[in-house]
Formats: sequence, structure tokens, C-alpha cells
Amino acid sequence: MSTGQPFPGQWKPNHGSSVALYEQLRLHVIEQADQGKIAPGTRLPAVRNLAEVLGVAPHTVARAYKELEAAGVVATKGRNGTVVCARDERWGALSAAAAEFAAAAKSQGATFAEAVHLLAAAYDAE
Repeated sequence: MSTGQPFPGQWKPNHGSSVALYEQLRLHVIEQADQGKIAPGTRLPAVRNLAEVLGVAPHTVARAYKELEAAGVVATKGRNGTVVCARDERWGALSAAAAEFAAAAKSQGATFAEAVHLLAAAYDAE
């Protein structure tokens, strides 16, 4: 990170927020990666270590990491831990998922507007 502090720096989840703790962490990692504050290839802390630092259950961090990995934001490299992916890798995975969704929508006879409506509903779903 540009501050010279290891991730997560001074950031802590808001335990009083209506946003789930894992979601706060997930969004924070995405924001930091998008702003270049976490460089591609940066190794994130181990699940248990980060959970202790943040004062959350290990399951919370594990779920955030799992969802970040599914989105292509991070990759788990076995003993090498969880590392931040380059944005190009992330967009490639997202582009492939979009192409798959578009093909499925077309095969079901959905119009572009219907497909966008379904995507918006899924995007906004909690």
C-alpha cells in the first residue's frame, strides 16, 4: 500500500453497519485494488491473522476472500496465500462471465432490455 502499512492499515469494519462484515471487507479490498493502494501480486494476510486484526470471526474473512476469488479480484495460490490479481485478469474473468450470461439470455429468447433488467436485479440482490 502507498502508506507503507501492511493491509488493512488503519481500516476496520463497522460493526454497527447494516452491511455484512464480509461484504465491508470485500468492498474495501476491491476499492483498495482499484485505487492502486494494493498492488497486483500483493499477498493478503492469512484468514486467521486478518480476522484477529479486524476483530471478526475467521469465517467472515474466509467468505470475503472466497467471494473476491470468485470475482477474480484475488487468487489463492496454496501455500503462497491469497494475492491480488491484476485488473486485466479481473476484467478478463468478468468479460467471460458476461459473454456466458449474454449467450444464455439470447438462447432463452430474452431481449437486451430483459437481460439488462435481470442483471440489474441480480446485481442489486443482497
